Amino acid sequence: MVFMFPATATSPPAPPTAVPWTHARVLAHGAARPSPARTVPLRAAAGLTLAGDLRARHPLPAFDTAAMDGYAVAGRGPWRVRAALRAGGTWADTLNAGECVEISTGARLPAGARAVLPLESAAVGADGSVAGPLPPPGRHVRKAGEDAPAGHRLAPAGTRIGPALLGLAASGGHDTLPVHAGPRVGALVTGDELDQSGIPRPGRVRDALGPALPALIAELGGRSCGVRHVPDRPAGGLAAAVQGWHDVDVVVVAGSTSVGVTDQLRRLLDDAGARRVVDTVACRPGHPMVLAQLPDGRWVVGLPGNPYAALVAAHTLLGPLLTGLSGRPLPALPHVPVWGPVRPARGRTRLVPVAWDSAGARIVGGHGSAFLHGAAMGDALAALAPDWADGGPAPLVLTFG
Repeated sequence: MVFMFPATATSPPAPPTAVPWTHARVLAHGAARPSPARTVPLRAAAGLTLAGDLRARHPLPAFDTAAMDGYAVAGRGPWRVRAALRAGGTWADTLNAGECVEISTGARLPAGARAVLPLESAAVGADGSVAGPLPPPGRHVRKAGEDAPAGHRLAPAGTRIGPALLGLAASGGHDTLPVHAGPRVGALVTGDELDQSGIPRPGRVRDALGPALPALIAELGGRSCGVRHVPDRPAGGLAAAVQGWHDVDVVVVAGSTSVGVTDQLRRLLDDAGARRVVDTVACRPGHPMVLAQLPDGRWVVGLPGNPYAALVAAHTLLGPLLTGLSGRPLPALPHVPVWGPVRPARGRTRLVPVAWDSAGARIVGGHGSAFLHGAAMGDALAALAPDWADGGPAPLVLTFG
């Protein structure tokens, strides 16, 4: 269904009620429903989300294997060498006491073998026999099913698919995976004052969000469908631009989220009959952010126009929304001690960039609402509660610059 917006607003928006920052993340995630599951080849699954549990189709390993290069031995030595086994090869005979086979790491252990004598511990006599200390039973042997028995759950539904999981799936006998596709996201950057290249002209500013949003969307788990620029005037231009993104799951609007004469987003949402899930968050910066769903099912995430405030808002609402749309659980945030000369915001959560290590996190300077230096140099955002004190614990949202 294509939903048409009115060209102009007909009534002023209702005054928003600020939602606590921690609750805003939960609301954004909980409102989303993942896309229907589909099956894709392993090569197409990277970055998507498992739509069902991943289970081993056979034992891992599938058979007893040598864990070291050496000799698979039976009974006590010295041992007579019967054969040489390499990974991928087979030997149909059975070892008897006093016999061994030369064996490579990963090769199948022959019947009758009790352990592997490492190559560096073995001595080969002039007659070709092998001597060395008797290894205890099972030494340097990976038993069948030691890593996982057949049917074992290797990863739960909702796991994001990365390189290690792709390799695990292949090891477990899978050629395809059931997945939820990453949500498609279109971005709109609003503002008459923005220049898109070079040094900005007098009275204007360089657009920082246009270049940043595709990478940010990808980092948060979405599929960026591009960025379009929308002037503040004429009135109704934003509605037409949102309508133009009819083939996406989420429309991100940067700017136009406040209550000034050029801020159209909330009026647009009211006129469109949108369902608001979050309308202003009790945080600093970024509080005039908004999350709403249009009657045709598309989501609209409104971010402030100032770059650092927009980054905060994206990690507050857009990230949890995309996580929910992808079928992944909302991750718990690590709590660590945070140090730095910053005052908490009265009645609001204050989001500041930090550099994080094993000892805790230190606040990085340069984090005014329009300045991205601190965020670029840090690797996380610390959410400082109103009662936070220097050195006290705070939750971290990982950003990696």
